Amino acid sequence: MDKEIKIVDKEKGILRLTTVDERFYIKSVQNQITGLPEYRFVPSVTWIAGCYPKGVQFYKWLAEHGWDESQAIKEAAGSKGSKVHLAIVDLLDKKTVEMGSKYYQILLPHTGQEEELTVEEYECLMSFVSWFKEVKPEVIAREIVVFSDAYGFAGTIDLFCRIGGAFYIIDFKTSQSIWTEYELQVSAYKQALFEQGEIKNIEDIHLGILQLGYRRNKAGFKWNEIEDKFLLFINAQAIWANEHGFEQPSQKDYPLMLSLEEKVAVKETIKKKK
Repeated sequence: MDKEIKIVDKEKGILRLTTVDERFYIKSVQNQITGLPEYRFVPSVTWIAGCYPKGVQFYKWLAEHGWDESQAIKEAAGSKGSKVHLAIVDLLDKKTVEMGSKYYQILLPHTGQEEELTVEEYECLMSFVSWFKEVKPEVIAREIVVFSDAYGFAGTIDLFCRIGGAFYIIDFKTSQSIWTEYELQVSAYKQALFEQGEIKNIEDIHLGILQLGYRRNKAGFKWNEIEDKFLLFINAQAIWANEHGFEQPSQKDYPLMLSLEEKVAVKETIKKKK
């Protein structure tokens, strides 16, 4: 769900449209006082984890490329990652992905159209297939949204599976480096998944980051076993609260319908009443 439509003045034909970008998740909850359903907005895991200090290596990279170029690189990487993720969902759903397959670019910069996979993106998918056939994970769920009511955040797990009988939360990355914020993301997913109550012991959940399209080995992928760093995530959440805790999804009032004849219709109605 990316928007909430709520009528705030039926007589005047006014509704409220609440838009939600990738920074917020919505959960339908019951108001404890009125008993009526309402929506709860919580920040995303990636937004919170992104507030963790980047470290010396990141700032060296930023200085090397400059702000404008680094932003362009970041947007291009995000676009590539989003299309690769969508294609992986198709593969996990037993669908065939062709070199000319098209996917909508869900991250900036938006084009508004589906785009063919690039050669680089297709190579990422080839490396995913190689990893999957080699490891043979038992898929439990893919692209599942998890909420932490205890800590107030939400996120999307790329893959939840069993490997060698052990539970794994796996995040797919198309980057060549693993930043600390990536480790915080999977650590937060672990907490949120545990809160759902399906896994009785949190220590039974293992964490992994799979780098796809990895250029530093022949396999084309790199598997990273990740240490649980949820306490660091909580620290990042404190930074997030200080910097962004006041932010809420934008809300605007819109008329229920538009018409160039609206004024004429109003005049005619008044005339009839006289």
